[in-house]
Amino acid sequence: MTELAKKYDPKEIEPRIQKFWEDNKVFKFDPDSKKPVFSIDTPPPTLSGYIHMGHVFSYSQAEFVARYQRMKGCNVFYPMGFDDNGLPTERYVEKKYKVNIKDIGREEFVKLCLQETEIGGKSYRNIWTTLGISVDWSLLYSTINKRCQRISQRSFLDIYRTGRVERRNEPAIWCPLCQTSLAQADVEDSEEKQSFLNTIRFTAVDTGEDLLIATSRPELISSCVALIVNPDDERYKKLIGRKGRTPIFGVEVPIIADRKVEIGFGTGLVMVCTFGDKTDIDWWREYNLPLKLSIGPDGRMNKNAGKYEGMTLTQCRKAILEDLKEAGLLLEQKPISHVMNVHERCGTPVEYYVTPQWFIRILDLKDELLAQGSKLNWYPEHMKVRYDTWIQGLKWDWCISRQRYFGVPFPVWYCAKCGEAVVAEDSQLPVDPLVDRPLKPCPKCGSTEFEPEKDVMDTWATSSITPLINSNWGEPNSYIDQIYPMSLRPQAHDIIRTWLFYTVIKSYLHTGTLPWQNVMISGHGLDANGKAMHKSKGNVIEPLPVIAKYSADALRWWAASAKLGDDMPFKEKEIVYGQKFLNKLWNASRFCAMHLQGFKPEAKAQLELIDHWILSKLNNVIRESTESFERYEYSKAKVAVEQFFWGDFCDNYLEMVKDRLYSKDEARAASRDAALYTLYTVLLDSLKMLGPFTPHVTEEIYQCLFRESHGPESLHVSGWPKAEAWWDDQEALKLGEAATIIISALRQFKNANNMAQNAPLSRLTIGGDADGIARVESVLKDTMKIGEISYTQIEKADAVATIAGKDLKLKVEK
Repeated sequence: MTELAKKYDPKEIEPRIQKFWEDNKVFKFDPDSKKPVFSIDTPPPTLSGYIHMGHVFSYSQAEFVARYQRMKGCNVFYPMGFDDNGLPTERYVEKKYKVNIKDIGREEFVKLCLQETEIGGKSYRNIWTTLGISVDWSLLYSTINKRCQRISQRSFLDIYRTGRVERRNEPAIWCPLCQTSLAQADVEDSEEKQSFLNTIRFTAVDTGEDLLIATSRPELISSCVALIVNPDDERYKKLIGRKGRTPIFGVEVPIIADRKVEIGFGTGLVMVCTFGDKTDIDWWREYNLPLKLSIGPDGRMNKNAGKYEGMTLTQCRKAILEDLKEAGLLLEQKPISHVMNVHERCGTPVEYYVTPQWFIRILDLKDELLAQGSKLNWYPEHMKVRYDTWIQGLKWDWCISRQRYFGVPFPVWYCAKCGEAVVAEDSQLPVDPLVDRPLKPCPKCGSTEFEPEKDVMDTWATSSITPLINSNWGEPNSYIDQIYPMSLRPQAHDIIRTWLFYTVIKSYLHTGTLPWQNVMISGHGLDANGKAMHKSKGNVIEPLPVIAKYSADALRWWAASAKLGDDMPFKEKEIVYGQKFLNKLWNASRFCAMHLQGFKPEAKAQLELIDHWILSKLNNVIRESTESFERYEYSKAKVAVEQFFWGDFCDNYLEMVKDRLYSKDEARAASRDAALYTLYTVLLDSLKMLGPFTPHVTEEIYQCLFRESHGPESLHVSGWPKAEAWWDDQEALKLGEAATIIISALRQFKNANNMAQNAPLSRLTIGGDADGIARVESVLKDTMKIGEISYTQIEKADAVATIAGKDLKLKVEK
């Protein structure tokens, strides 16, 4: 047994413990082990900025479970990945280096991205290590590395061969700033914007009569290809089948009937433009309307907009409204507020642009995907609603192509002669079609001249196969049979519609199974005002300065305070409390160490009543903590052991047994041994239950006090505590609780009378129903320094102890 330092110093201890874990490979997955496997599909963070408290919050909560499962005896597969390809990294590089790919060229830009992924990877690894995240770093992957590119391209080819991947020249959601297509999941609602509903005069071609259109997007008049009315609208039945003329541009367009038009909104007469929204696209398809795009890929008006060519959307809207007003064609403007769809990465309002894109057909799989979601175990259960709601609201197939540069290339070429798409052989993977060539001629015409696919895959197309990446799917050293489906997917609630949803799709298409058995959905760590942390808002709190000030364990204590799925603001005072708890744990352990020197626990000790009381309480906490962790309710496990250790063990039991521990009386040797057995057992089991939350301090105490006698090289592989039936004693539990209540009342009495807690009391008289109290007299006397205890009726009490709803009157004589 090694002596604990007088004061806990996390700045010295935490880095040393982290090195101990790494040197001894404590967290390494053993593919040859016979232990049950618990595999975790860890979220690979994007290398797009800072790791902040929101990340610490979510990753710590998943890591509590990893440590629990490891102590439970599982062979834990706990990898870390970095999602470093795709738009998030590109945007980060553009901002950091203030570069534009058009100026520096594709090759130089990709080089900068690769350089940044290396820098970011080292930084992120340092943060996770400093926080005590117990991943197996030998399992580290990067979504841009060759292995991940190979598995990602294999995924594409596997789905391509089924006919479910299609290249279609059709409208796609488009970000004008990033100049790339997007998937539905990449779009979010912005805050409400103030705008106007403009009533504009169109005319009937045959009669010249006014046709009034109410629109919030007059800049799209140049793209108007039809007018639509509800066939049940009595005002407009006579217009159906005729033609209308657009203002300013004077283009004739058909007037069509469709029941999707809301009779009561606006004027009830709607213009169809290519494209203002998804409904325009649906009508365009349904009625085979012409395609007339007025907005270019950069978000500026093109030649179809006539004199407005080159303007931004905002400039065009303003100019058109002025021209309409001047011509007497703008009849009314009503202020409205509406939510805009924006690209979640940059906040730019999205448009719709027609260009060839790769899609995975998923709209026909809604029922199957809902059924897959129902097979998962959701923690917390109510989060499943978000998954179901997202699927039910799907309107688009999954667009997986991006007109960007730093991503996984499509393993595709196009025949220069006939245009046939030609895909790579699996033996070629990973391929870059800009550099490599197909192994065989065009299967359609035999040509050997090819044009490369220049688009890259969306980053989600790769991160959606993290379970397959983790299991080395399709590789010679695959261990998919050992870890797949994986045991757990931990993630935050905001990416249910992306990472979780896409992974379910890919797993279903590739293996016909679920990717994991359980999903653990965390909330967000927010700033002190309850707002999500974003660098652009200036409210990001970085973890390393907080760790330097308080310790990693204190920060983890904060992360364990929120119920699973709940958001929680970052408040420094809660970390201060965590720091106080660490000091309490350290000081209590030092006190125990003074008495445990040379002690070796026997199989069974001759326990006294108060020992049975604390061990019965310990049993209850072990059961509650275990059950909570099995339900991923780490916060309940934390609260249970915290209250037990600080309240029952430190504040009560240690005070109750001090006389026994310090006694040199040979007649009390057995009593002292029972107290030491209890001390040893409770402290060790408490360290184990606290270990997932505060791994550094508990490891240090274990190494100093228990490693030699207990055996395992680390607390974190030492076995989760088990309740022992022979500790349980319901009578002791009841009387021990009664003793703590009486002691608490006497402590309050001493405080009120300015007495030290170790000041002697000559007599305590107990009045009322004192059934069984005599069995804990020795505990009361030792703890509160009482000379005699008697039992009689009391008229005027100095203190009252309420036990099981009944008042015991206490009379104290100093």
